[in-house]
Amino acid sequence: MESIDRHSQEILKNADAWNQKPALRAIYKAFHQEIAKHLAPLPQSTVELGSGVADIQRVIPGCVRTDIFPNPWIDRVENAYNLSFAGQSVANLILFDVFHHLRYPGTALQELWRVLAPGGRVILFDPCVSLLGLLVYGVLHPEPLALNQAIEWTAPPTWAAHDIDYYAAQGNASRIFLKSNIKHDLQGFQLVKTRRYAAVSYVASGGYSKPQMYPNSFMPLMATVDQLCDYLPWLFATRLLVVLEKPA
Repeated sequence: MESIDRHSQEILKNADAWNQKPALRAIYKAFHQEIAKHLAPLPQSTVELGSGVADIQRVIPGCVRTDIFPNPWIDRVENAYNLSFAGQSVANLILFDVFHHLRYPGTALQELWRVLAPGGRVILFDPCVSLLGLLVYGVLHPEPLALNQAIEWTAPPTWAAHDIDYYAAQGNASRIFLKSNIKHDLQGFQLVKTRRYAAVSYVASGGYSKPQMYPNSFMPLMATVDQLCDYLPWLFATRLLVVLEKPA
């Protein structure tokens, strides 16, 4: 097992790319706008888990930004397996590039269920496996896809929430939520929606760790490319939106 400190180191590196890449900030804003379309209209708070450096508050004002390490841009430190929020006190939980870092996703969903109000939603935004996704995440990305690795849905009885380590399996969301018959227990949640996005503009931006492959002036053109490629998700999809709802 690798130390969770790797996450903190990656976040600090990502902050430099975030500040230096206007295209990356614009792409994330569009991602956040997609997420905002699916928020449950409840009076309780909206919370982002694993916020990283991308500023979701530009699109969702008042969203509580959390991470497992403190940073100036984080509102509070939280662990997805052991949240400090009271039961039924949260309207929406947003996990952007977090689900594939959950070694025990079923155990995490139990905790998300606890804090969500009836009618509340969990919104996941994660890597998507397609032919392009296999290239991007299987060859060009340092984290593993782990398509042949068993998913440990629930933690063993001896495990504790503070025992988190660094884990990554970028194919997990696709393996779980894009099946016609979901085999895993969603802990009471209803699957409301899945949507795949090509997000070629994001891939070609280099993300946080690679050089950008187009000038910023090409952003409108790249948005058009994204829209066209969205028609062939099995070929081009690199991003997956999943909406889970706690029944009212």
